[in-house]
Amino acid sequence: MNKKITDIRKEEIINACAKLYKTENFKDITIKRIGETTSFSRTSIYNYFETKEEIFLALFQREYEKWIDDLNKIYEYNNELTKEVFASKLAHTIEKRQTLLKLLSMNMYDMEENSNMEVLVEFKKAYGDSIKIIRKCLDKIIYHMNEKEKDEFLFSFLPFMY
Repeated sequence: MNKKITDIRKEEIINACAKLYKTENFKDITIKRIGETTSFSRTSIYNYFETKEEIFLALFQREYEKWIDDLNKIYEYNNELTKEVFASKLAHTIEKRQTLLKLLSMNMYDMEENSNMEVLVEFKKAYGDSIKIIRKCLDKIIYHMNEKEKDEFLFSFLPFMY
């Protein structure tokens, strides 16, 4: 099967999961339920994801990538901002990411335990990229902050999201 078709089918599965996740919690969503929301059978899902946790990690990764796109816009279109204006812009990027915020409240141990290493690595790359772009924004936009202040911001902000 070619990569384009595989990517389209994976996206359909992730979209089905996201749709269910808006009204249901993680524990209640099953691969069977996700399959009922797609155009193909439940067993076909296993050609793309081994577990529901892998589907959720793919959704998580997609949400981080969308957030990173928003953060990149802050980086690209701003040269210097006050801490308050930067904080406001940052807050607005998160405000748009309701699914990301809901995912952040989940127990990551369950997700990691039931996912293969490749899926975990891709997810963790997206998470790491979100930290990198926030740091780039601080370096460029609030350049008068020293390294210790930037670290303190990151160490305070990221856990606050959870």
